[in-house]
Amino acid sequence: MELISTLVINGLATGMLIFLLAAGLTLIFGLMSVLNFAHGGLFIWGAYTGVWSYQLSGSFIIGIIVAILTGLLFGLVTEKLIIRPVYGNHIQQILITLGFMLVLQEFIKVVFGPNQIAVAPPAFLQGSFYVGDVIIIKYRLFIIIIGILVYFVSMFILKRTRIGLIVRAGVMNKEMIQSLGINIRLVFMLVFMVGAAMAALSGMLHAPYSGVIYAEMGLEFSILAFIVVVIGGMGSFSGSLFAAILVGIAQAFMAYYVPALSLAVNMLLMTVVLIFRPQGLFSR
Repeated sequence: MELISTLVINGLATGMLIFLLAAGLTLIFGLMSVLNFAHGGLFIWGAYTGVWSYQLSGSFIIGIIVAILTGLLFGLVTEKLIIRPVYGNHIQQILITLGFMLVLQEFIKVVFGPNQIAVAPPAFLQGSFYVGDVIIIKYRLFIIIIGILVYFVSMFILKRTRIGLIVRAGVMNKEMIQSLGINIRLVFMLVFMVGAAMAALSGMLHAPYSGVIYAEMGLEFSILAFIVVVIGGMGSFSGSLFAAILVGIAQAFMAYYVPALSLAVNMLLMTVVLIFRPQGLFSR
C-alpha cells in the first residue's frame, strides 16, 4: 500500500503538470479551433525565464510570476503574428506553429546556452514528511495543490462570470457573439494569452520537479499534452484534468513495474480511446 500510494502521488504530480499545459491547449482549440503545436515552446520559455529569475532573485514566487508574465507576452505575440493570419486553416496552423516551436526551441539555446540547467526546489518545499507509512514529497504535493487550484479557479471563471459566459458561447457560435456587439477577436487574444500563461506556469513548476531543464523538453511535453487533449475530448476542460491524471498515474506505475513501456502506455491509452470513443471521453 505504501508503494501504491507513493506511485499515485507521483502520478498525480506529473498529471497536474501535464494538465496545466493541456488545459491551455483545450481552451485555445475549444474557442478558436486552433491547433497550436508551438505550445511546447511557450512551456520551455516559461521554464527558462522563470528559473533564471528564481536563481537571480532567490525567490521562487518571483520566478513563477516572471514565467506567467513571459507566457502572457509570448501568447500575445504568437496570436497576433503567427496565429491570426492562419485562422480557419488547420493545415497551415500545424505547419506554421510547428515551425515556430522549433524556432522557440533553438532561440532558447541562443539566449540561455545549449547546456542543461540544474534546478532545485525552494528551501520551504524541499524534503518530505510521513502520513502513516507513506512518504509525501513536499514539492509534489505543492504541484498537486496548484493544479487543483488552477482547475477550480478556471471552472469558476468559465461557469460563473460574464467573460466565462462569452467564452463558452463563443465555442458554440462565434458569429452570434459578434452580432451581439462583442469583440470576439479580443476574446480570442485573451484566451490565447491565458492558455500560453498556463503553459509557461507548467514549465516553471516542472523545472524543480525534474531537477533539470533543457531546450528539447518542450516538444516532449507538448506531445503528452496533445495525447491528454485527445483522450479527454477537444474543448473539454474537465476532460483534460481527468485524462492528465490518468496519463500521469499510468506512466508512474509503468515506469516502476515495466520501465520500457512507460512512454508507450500513453500512446496505448490514446489508441484505445480513439477506437471506442473517437470524440474523447468527455467531449459533447
